[in-house]
Order: sequence, then C-alpha cells, then structure tokens
Amino acid sequence: MPGESLRSAGGVEYTLTRKRVKNLNLRLGPDGSVRVSAPARASLAAVDAFVAAHAEWVRRAQDRAARAAAERAAIPAPDPAACLALYTEVSDRVFPLFREVLGGEKPTLKVRDMRTRWGSCHPGKRQITLAARLALQPAAAVEYVVVHEYCHFVHPDHQAGFWALVGSILPDYKARRALLRNAR
Repeated sequence: MPGESLRSAGGVEYTLTRKRVKNLNLRLGPDGSVRVSAPARASLAAVDAFVAAHAEWVRRAQDRAARAAAERAAIPAPDPAACLALYTEVSDRVFPLFREVLGGEKPTLKVRDMRTRWGSCHPGKRQITLAARLALQPAAAVEYVVVHEYCHFVHPDHQAGFWALVGSILPDYKARRALLRNAR
C-alpha cells in the first residue's frame, strides 16, 4: 500500500503509515504485528523514538497475545451441531420478546469459528451468526450474546436506544458482558 514503510526502532519492527491524524498511534495486530500511524509532519526520528519508548510495552503485549493464542489453540472448538442446539434453545426463550418485530418468523441461526466477535446479526437476511467458542462460556454470557444480537433487529447500531433495550431484557447485562471480556 502506498504510504506504508517497514521500519525498526528499539528492537521493534513496525509498519509506518502516514495518515491525517493529529498524534502518533501505535497498534498491535492480532498476529502480533506492530502498526504506527503518524501525521505527515512527524519526522522519522520522532516516530522511531516514539516506538523505541514503547518497545517494552510492545514486547509484553506480543508475549500476552502469543500466550493467549496458544491457549486458544489448545482448546478444540466445540462441535457445531452441539453449539447450534445450545443456541437454538436460548434463542427459543428469547424469540417471544421479538416475535412482532420479526413478523412471527424466527431468525436463522448459524455457527462459525469466529475469532474476533461472539456474534453478528444480519437483519436483512434475518440471520444471527454465533461463534462456536461462545458455547464454552458461562450460560449467562451465552444468553447475553443471543439477546444482544436479537436487539439488533430493533436497533442496528449501539446507540443509547439499543443499550436501553438490552437493559430492559437483561438488567444485569453489564456483568454478563464482563464475563466475555478476557475470554478469547
């Protein structure tokens, strides 16, 4: 991609991208790669110094990411059929609250091995896709994700109305959502 260059500073190899940003931004990708976005006015020396100053943080974050990936790989993904059975059971309990919105038709449930999200909703397709690994989480967390995705049939975004609807169904949704925070 034009405007990107591979650089190294403080023992950290990183990809530099010039963008219309005000500050230097350092991000660690899921694969452990390091990306820095910088305004055009920032000198290469300033960017390198910034990365070098954060080198220890980068190494610790890369180590944590590698350990988490190894732990995830050690746990086999659950059987999709068993996941679908579990999710259907939860969906059947939630569906009556959304019967009118969905015109009396249950959405299609799908199971995928998703790495970055627990679920997704496609209102136009009347479809909810849930991560297979969600089945390994506590029942309260599974119910939260199913309710969360159903609420997207009413509110496709995460604005205040969406969270008010989630809260009206699951008053303890914040505690349930917290169960998933570090579970990947």
